[in-house]
Amino acid sequence: MKITVSDKLKKLVPDFKVGIIQYYDITVDESPKMLAGRLQLFQESLMLEAETKPIPTIEPIQEWRSLFKKVGTDPSRYRPSSEALLRRVYKGYKLGSIHSAVDTNNFFSLQYQIPLGIYDQSHIVGDVKIDIGSDDDFYEGINGRDVNMEGKILTRDDKGAFGSPIVDSKRTMVTEKTKQALHIVYFQPSLTEEHAIEMLQAIEKMFIQIHGGTAEVDIIK
Repeated sequence: MKITVSDKLKKLVPDFKVGIIQYYDITVDESPKMLAGRLQLFQESLMLEAETKPIPTIEPIQEWRSLFKKVGTDPSRYRPSSEALLRRVYKGYKLGSIHSAVDTNNFFSLQYQIPLGIYDQSHIVGDVKIDIGSDDDFYEGINGRDVNMEGKILTRDDKGAFGSPIVDSKRTMVTEKTKQALHIVYFQPSLTEEHAIEMLQAIEKMFIQIHGGTAEVDIIK
C-alpha cells in the first residue's frame, strides 16, 4: 500500500506530516483491565485540569485549529477529533469502552492532543492519499451521519474518501474481526521529526503489547 500527501495539501501546509503504523496479525477484543484502568485514571486527571488548562491554551489543538483554517475548514463547526474528545472529557462525560483498538486510539489522542485514525486494511482499496476534499467527497461516518468532506483534510483510497482528522467512516472502521489495521497519526506541523518518531514508537509498542502481531512505522510528508 502506497501512502502519499497531495501536492495541494503540501502547498497550503508545507510542514504537514503524518505518522503511519501498519499492523499485521492483530487480535482486537474487549479492552484489558490495564488499558481500561489507565484510560479511566487519565480521564479523571484531565477533568481536574479543565479549569487550569483550558482548550485555548493547549498548543497542539490550537495548531490544528489554525491548520483547519488554512485549508478552508471552520474549526468551530468541524472540530479536530482530538479537541472534540477532550471537550467531552472536560465536561465530565466518561468515554465508554468500544474495543481495545479504539480505546488505545482514544488514549493516545488524549495524551498527545492530536487526531488519530485507525482503519481496517481489508476494507481499504488500493493506495491511500491524504488530500483536501472536493464537492463530491462524502461518506457515512462512524456516528451514522453522512459527512460532506468538501474543503476538509481527508484520506481517500481507490473507492473514495474514508477518513479524516474530524470523523472516520463506517466503511473502514476497525472491529473485533480486524486482523490488519492502518493507524494514521496526524502530527501538528511544528513537531520535529525526532519527536514524531518517538511518539510513533510509543504508540506502536503499546498497541502491539495489547493486540499482538507485528508492525511497520513510517512518516509521510
